[in-house]
Amino acid sequence: MKNNRIGIGFIGGGFITRFHIQSLIAVRNVDVFGVVSKTKTSAEESAAIANNIGVGVNAKAYDSITEMIADPNIDALWVCSPNFARIETFEEIANAISTGKGELIGVTCEKPLGRNVNEAKKVLELTKSVGLLDGYLENQVFSPSITRGKEIVWQRGAATTGRPYLARAAEEHSGPHMPWFWEGALQGGGVLNDMMCHSVEEARFMLTEPGKPRNSIRPISINAHTDCLKWQRPEYAKILSDNSNGETDYLKRPSEDFARSLIEYLDEDDNKLIVETTTSWCFVGEGLRLSMELFGPEYSMFVNTLDPDLKVFFSRKVSGSEGEDLVEKQNAESGGMPVVSNEAEAYGYTAENRHMVDSFLKGKRPDENFDDGLEVTRLLMAAYMSAEQEKTIKLPNDNIETFIPAVAEGKWNPKG
Repeated sequence: MKNNRIGIGFIGGGFITRFHIQSLIAVRNVDVFGVVSKTKTSAEESAAIANNIGVGVNAKAYDSITEMIADPNIDALWVCSPNFARIETFEEIANAISTGKGELIGVTCEKPLGRNVNEAKKVLELTKSVGLLDGYLENQVFSPSITRGKEIVWQRGAATTGRPYLARAAEEHSGPHMPWFWEGALQGGGVLNDMMCHSVEEARFMLTEPGKPRNSIRPISINAHTDCLKWQRPEYAKILSDNSNGETDYLKRPSEDFARSLIEYLDEDDNKLIVETTTSWCFVGEGLRLSMELFGPEYSMFVNTLDPDLKVFFSRKVSGSEGEDLVEKQNAESGGMPVVSNEAEAYGYTAENRHMVDSFLKGKRPDENFDDGLEVTRLLMAAYMSAEQEKTIKLPNDNIETFIPAVAEGKWNPKG
């Protein structure tokens, strides 16, 4: 660490890494020095983006994680590689540090921390074994509308009439970018694992009293449902097959494209709190929709990212190529369209990375860390267990610790 600045390297060179890199324009005291990826071309492209927008210092593609750790300019790593590479990534990080190949201050990891509880525990253990600070990259708890909304609701509403007791969170879009996301065995599940991790943690954050630890509210039960509503239909299953050179077979090995859960919590005074979540890969609208609702005795709060301050309209005579220049997971190029003018800011990536960088510079564990990632994984596994057994799961439940969802084993098929 030089001149009170932190040098970072990215593991993974794809979509999410580029979101993080864009967000760093508004983060102080951080420089990108490198990217490593299974596909070196993607690492080179992401490094070039960092250099071109002014957040990289001669950022380059590295051949391995160990080589990147050995660079004395790099103080911390941002792990944005695919879910199926999570354990081997952290094993290489721990091995490189324990054998003296290099030194780091900390490491952050994109959601989910692991595809199951065992994997999430292993990531936490490997990180602790080499004394690294750890930050869990859950961007939605850093979204400005969420953090400001929580501040107002708790300062004005809860202080006057009592704490909030119901949170609803949803994330919906038309499906992931990369073929591996659709594969239960590689990703760890379907939309529940991919996106309910956001909704569960965002709602838990909103219901936690400011200044108190996240475990000040404790889950006591969860009831969930999963289904494949769109992508197992033959015409849509064919699209997935074609996009993966025949590897993804949703007729025989689907993953859920719809999931919902209801989680019951108790606060420190044993007051009942409720979290409702909905996630979908079969939502067809303008693009990615993130929504949050929070309710208390005499107040409420609403957030919907498809209600931005900028909208455009294009008539039928306006034509152009498909893209995502207006909103992530954009589904149309004509008609009335919302524009999220700064997605990295609106979705929380900027504030998230600012917090991680500031924490590492201070030698402090980030507020959102791998303990939170592990707890989210436990809740997701409990949700899968509930959906498979078609019953409410009481919490805590020791069976969750070794549970592997049927969808992650390629054994789930709602059509039998």
